Amino acid sequence: MATNAPSGSRRVLALAVAALLVVGVAAAIYVAAGGGGKQKVVTVTGLSGSEKLPFFQDKRVVSRLHSLGFDVQTEPAGSREIATKFDLTKYDFAFPAGLPAAQQIKDRFKTLPPYSVFYTPMVIASFKPIAGILAANGMAARENGVYTFDVARYLQAVAENKHWQQLKRSRAYPVDKSVVVTSTDVRTSNSAAMYLSLASYVANDDNIVQSRAQADASLPLMTQLFLKQGFVSSTSEQPFVDYLTIGIGKSPLVMIYEAQFVARAAQDDGSIRPDMVLLYPQPTVLSKHTFVPLTPSGDRLGKALTTDKRLEELEIEYGFRTADAKAFHEFTRSHGMQAPDSIVNTVDPPSFEILEYMIRKIDRAYKTQR
Repeated sequence: MATNAPSGSRRVLALAVAALLVVGVAAAIYVAAGGGGKQKVVTVTGLSGSEKLPFFQDKRVVSRLHSLGFDVQTEPAGSREIATKFDLTKYDFAFPAGLPAAQQIKDRFKTLPPYSVFYTPMVIASFKPIAGILAANGMAARENGVYTFDVARYLQAVAENKHWQQLKRSRAYPVDKSVVVTSTDVRTSNSAAMYLSLASYVANDDNIVQSRAQADASLPLMTQLFLKQGFVSSTSEQPFVDYLTIGIGKSPLVMIYEAQFVARAAQDDGSIRPDMVLLYPQPTVLSKHTFVPLTPSGDRLGKALTTDKRLEELEIEYGFRTADAKAFHEFTRSHGMQAPDSIVNTVDPPSFEILEYMIRKIDRAYKTQR
């Protein structure tokens, strides 16, 4: 007859089985969480301004995001278009370049809280001879190696239809063209909308335009800022490329994102020449690149873009200012650039509705001109 195992042996066996179960469950949790060197990768799709596509396409960014569990697929679209024309239920995130568009998206789709990933001020790419002419005419100044641009004096020159040849010391640029800043198309591009925001603020006696009546009062001059340019590009990259390749002859003053200039200068490929300078408008407006999560996966990505140190280093390499002001300062200085450590004289853009109202009015002026 078989005999039962001693009670002590049964207890040892039970404890061993229990230990194996605990180890198995822990291992399963570890693997599910991406342990063992293998992170489960989730495809996350979204719409982003074209100015951020090079960042998302950078192999180092792709690799880092992959290690964090993301395969990010981005489609280019203008910030205004993202907010008004797309069915965002098909995407995990929206990443416009401007806060008004981000707020509109949040309000329309009742999204999760957005992330302020990075920002960049609007600046004017120019040349030392042009900066000298502007300084002689009270439209620019240089302090601590940084040029500033007086927006009020500039708007006065536009209102008076000043040409370069009419300015003092214009022999450095003896051209019979209107003094006007080249921008992108305000009907499609965020950088032009930011330009409109800061110009309308100054034209409205240094106040944010808050009503249609205030907008109507400044619109004749605002319209001239864009119509005088002639053909305008729909993306922020093209005017900057023209500035780099064609030079002073085509566009002596180009409204760009500071990040574009900083990122290109850091590449040290010779495209930023010694005679090229940045003018910082007084006041200026910040283009706040705001990540709007539309799904839980999008929310996880937004959190990674704002908290992961390696991604933040790469964001700064692309010229963007992050919460780490010291890192941006060290980066620009290490590449021989003189950029303000902080941007103090800034204004907020109008609400999305008022900005849209002004843009539609300018669009009508374009159509009337044809």
